[in-house]
Amino acid sequence: MNYYKIKNLEQYIKAYKKSVNDPEEFWGDIADKNFIWYQKWDKVLHNDMLNGDIKWFVNGKLNMTRNCLDRHLNKRGDKTAIIFEPNDPNEEAQHITYKELHKNVCKMANVLRDNGIKKGDRVCIYLPMIPELPIALLACARVGAIHSVVFAGFSANSLSSRIQDSDCKMLITSDGGYRGNKTIDLKGIADDALKSCPSIETVLVAKRIDSEIHMEEGRDKWLQPLMDDAAEDNVSEIMDAEDPLFILYTSGSTGKPKGMVHTTAGYMVFTAYTFTNVFNYKEDDIYWCTADIGWITGHSYIVYGPLLNGATTVLFEGIPSYPDFGRFWDVIDKHKVTQLYTAPTAIRALAKENLSYVESHDLSSLRVLGSVGEPINEEAWHWYNNNIGKQKCPVVDTWWQTENGGIMISPLPFITPTKPTYATLPLPGIQPVLMNSKRNEIENHHEEGSLCIKFPWPGMARTIWGNHERYMETYFSAFRGKYFSGDGALKDEVGYYRIIGRIDDVIIVSGHNLGTAPIENAINEHPAVAESAIVGYPHDIKGNGLYGYITLKETGEVRDRDNLRREINEHIANHIGPIAKLDKIQFVDALPKTRSGKIMRRILRKIAAGDFDSFGDISTLLNPESVDEIKNGRIA
Repeated sequence: MNYYKIKNLEQYIKAYKKSVNDPEEFWGDIADKNFIWYQKWDKVLHNDMLNGDIKWFVNGKLNMTRNCLDRHLNKRGDKTAIIFEPNDPNEEAQHITYKELHKNVCKMANVLRDNGIKKGDRVCIYLPMIPELPIALLACARVGAIHSVVFAGFSANSLSSRIQDSDCKMLITSDGGYRGNKTIDLKGIADDALKSCPSIETVLVAKRIDSEIHMEEGRDKWLQPLMDDAAEDNVSEIMDAEDPLFILYTSGSTGKPKGMVHTTAGYMVFTAYTFTNVFNYKEDDIYWCTADIGWITGHSYIVYGPLLNGATTVLFEGIPSYPDFGRFWDVIDKHKVTQLYTAPTAIRALAKENLSYVESHDLSSLRVLGSVGEPINEEAWHWYNNNIGKQKCPVVDTWWQTENGGIMISPLPFITPTKPTYATLPLPGIQPVLMNSKRNEIENHHEEGSLCIKFPWPGMARTIWGNHERYMETYFSAFRGKYFSGDGALKDEVGYYRIIGRIDDVIIVSGHNLGTAPIENAINEHPAVAESAIVGYPHDIKGNGLYGYITLKETGEVRDRDNLRREINEHIANHIGPIAKLDKIQFVDALPKTRSGKIMRRILRKIAAGDFDSFGDISTLLNPESVDEIKNGRIA
């Protein structure tokens, strides 16, 4: 294990050069020396980027769970694999060892097989952040079923559309879930969804909140009695390297979500490699990613990446504000967490609160801080670095996407010097390039372009479930022979990358290309501002104007809003230039966000333009009520 651990800058440079000059030897060495295979591959890579036909470790045979669990049993059997920290801090945390996890995964795998699940079947998982969730993922991988996790908070419509798209045979859910001081009726939502899902034959129900629920005779079964009766021995299915491991749906820029398909071997190698290097993993670390397993971050960096490395990973059921805003810091203090991987949205929300929540906890165990989900603004970066890391913990600002499978661009702790708002350098094996509107590579420093990847990497999604044509159109049509990320970026004089946001978040104002991320970064530095989102709207003179939605930190006195608008625009002019000043500023109580914390700019653009039609399904938002509030307060 950890043949691939990079220990200094010289090793990084050497590894990166090898990964570019001879990628097949580079990834072949890592795959050969760090993982268990039933059969070695015939060829490391089949590369046809022009047709989106990529295969890694061709004809290799393996099983993901042998690498996540079985091979650790002799050396790490009694080591904690998962620390389950419940929603209620008064409920005792569970420490699940590798032996216990292996036993439960084998039992669950037998339950799946006993209920007709076989290799290639799709299983939808709609569970809260409880141990049954990672166990269900791993059990699917063990029997060769393809798991499709739907975040336990999505609406019945969202759940049913995902089940229908991938023709799932089984649903695994629970009676409900906890979220702070609320409970969520997951079984009720699931029942509504299943009215239009004839492919579902069996529903397994975990018990979490002990609520009264409807159990459909012949379809619904309580999970625990089946687990109690299941055998502890299970032979893992032999999988081909390119057999699908999971489908995970991500929002499309147009309507229907995209079911990204990740395959077994390449994803395994890539997540294991990126986990150990980006988080500077050591054998006795206690690692915590605060994401939900319903997102790719949870798949790669709560479940698969950590377990492939024999790590201890924290599974957190709660939210950062319950029972108060000190909960994150309490968990770190309680479990002596060494790595914290969280989102800028959470950092900004916690930074608004009194610093006493932080100062009353011992955070000295922390060694590495991580940021994921969106570019982190400078103010949040410094707050995180100063108050949580005490300027001793490198902040790894990671760039990657659902489609990528794992981290693509990121500092390596104690190796890469960090720079606020910059994701810094590509990891070995990743060959980024910036393209201009004429489809030429950009060579100049600080010139913004479309971020593309010009060579395959093992963790990349292979297709969109049932729609390879959409896969090609979305990712490979804009720049022929290159993967198009949809993000804009620039590169500084030392080669550091700064992600400036989605390409459709670059607004042309009076002939000038303005990225929204730098403007938001400047606004968020104003002492009164908590968070902002900038969108373009049609402007008679400029072509596009800039519309700003801003939430404030103030909780007591209400400041003069017109003066505040002037201050914010002066702030922008001082930091970026007068061209970037906002034409309209609307102060709002909250910005509409997805459950993963991403701001729904598509909705904000429509409101700014006065288009109140076809917002789509907003029930999946974290705060759907915010849409009406913003719409009613729109500045005409």
